Amino acid sequence: MVGRGSRVEIPTPGGTTFGVLHALEGARTAFVMVGGAGGGIHGPAGIYGDLAESLLREGVAGLRLEYRMPNRLTECVADVLAALEYLRGRGVERAALVGWSFGGAVVIEAGAQSEVVVGIATVASQTYGTVSVGRLAPKRLLLLHGTADRTLSDRCSRELYARAREPKELVLYPGDDHGLTRHRRQVIEKLLGWSRELLSASPTNGSRQASRHGGFISTEE
Repeated sequence: MVGRGSRVEIPTPGGTTFGVLHALEGARTAFVMVGGAGGGIHGPAGIYGDLAESLLREGVAGLRLEYRMPNRLTECVADVLAALEYLRGRGVERAALVGWSFGGAVVIEAGAQSEVVVGIATVASQTYGTVSVGRLAPKRLLLLHGTADRTLSDRCSRELYARAREPKELVLYPGDDHGLTRHRRQVIEKLLGWSRELLSASPTNGSRQASRHGGFISTEE
């Protein structure tokens, strides 16, 4: 359903959760979005709805996923893995993930476990629960963080970047907060461009592109 998306129920080993699915018939790629420790489907600065609609125009399905048990890492990872299986059942072959704050750890762990995932993006991620970051390669990793984040310092994303293998990218937004509210438009554009390149390419081409786009830190105004 085009527009605000359709509410869907997703079975997991621990019960049913829900999400808002923005999809077109026949979509073969998808972008799964999760929130922070408090859950929610809107994301930092409320970007997830706009991002999902922009992805839909690119032929990429978007799923804004709610947690059954927010702030419980193992359960939240299980929710994402169940959502990926749900999307596979609808014909999705490749997916990318984005998680905000606590959700950064969720998507790093889920991304390491799922063969469907080809890219993982985090916004203002924590470091707790991210032991799998070094095992993500050759999947692409994108880390976004504001340098004035008072909830989780940008040192968290710097540490994740240092521990990760290529292909990896760290983007810092000067003076911005935990929700990257000052750079809302730029964050949407960054995630859209990253996902477009990753999800619109064939798996073989995507792997070659990934190897050329890793290993750098940038600062965006």
